[in-house]
Amino acid sequence: MADDSRTQSLMLSFFGDYLADGDLCVFSGSVIDVLGRLGVSEHATRSTLTRMVNRGLLQRQKNGRRMYFGLTPRTVEILGDGHARIWRTGAVNDDWDGTWTLLGFSLPESWQRQRHDLRSKLVWAGFGPLQGGLWIAPGHVPVDDLVASLGLSAHVRVFRATVDELTDIAQLVADAYDLTTISAGYRAFLDRWTESPPYEDDPLAAHLSIVTEWLRVIRKDPRLPVRHLPEYWPAIPAQKAFHDIEGRLAKPAAALATELLDTEPFIQ
Repeated sequence: MADDSRTQSLMLSFFGDYLADGDLCVFSGSVIDVLGRLGVSEHATRSTLTRMVNRGLLQRQKNGRRMYFGLTPRTVEILGDGHARIWRTGAVNDDWDGTWTLLGFSLPESWQRQRHDLRSKLVWAGFGPLQGGLWIAPGHVPVDDLVASLGLSAHVRVFRATVDELTDIAQLVADAYDLTTISAGYRAFLDRWTESPPYEDDPLAAHLSIVTEWLRVIRKDPRLPVRHLPEYWPAIPAQKAFHDIEGRLAKPAAALATELLDTEPFIQ
């Protein structure tokens, strides 16, 4: 991740861990102290706080000479989505029901920007290109808001489908998705957190780091059905390692945060 992106991701993890319900706000100095444990400079933290306010992700609240920051409803929603991705859906899709979401689109040749924007959003939503203007994703993926946000509803058709026995699903998955890159993300995570884990003497820094990195990895994984993936798919041991390590870090990290953070009720 670029430095700005990393700082914002760490900050979102911080707010998600300790202020996710939106009832509290936190003193800027506390944020600076915590992110400093992860090598983020005071200047970078202050700049990121300002940018997140300008983007509608944080709100300011002043108390005397101190500036506090709280979550906007939009950010509460973003954090809720990330929480669900980590703790409910997870990385390993071992209960797939055999259905797919198929999305076909046909855009005028001159609409290059719209085509690029649609493809980018489809990748983010877990779709892979099957052929031509036909994209596919496992399970039921809601796309109404995605398509409407681009103004392309009249140019898109969506279907729920199952695969005929003549189709090799493993080959379909390999053709539609970059399994090498997805797999590499999990292997890099395993290498970093099982061989020589960072921040061993600082549970708060380690916890924020592992949650941030794990969410970044699984965001790039469309949760493909594991029974149609290559043998020894690394998401399985990576997810186990995440839960084991996070479980050891959670309580000492929370205790340290309680000691360090200056918070107050958020008046919205």
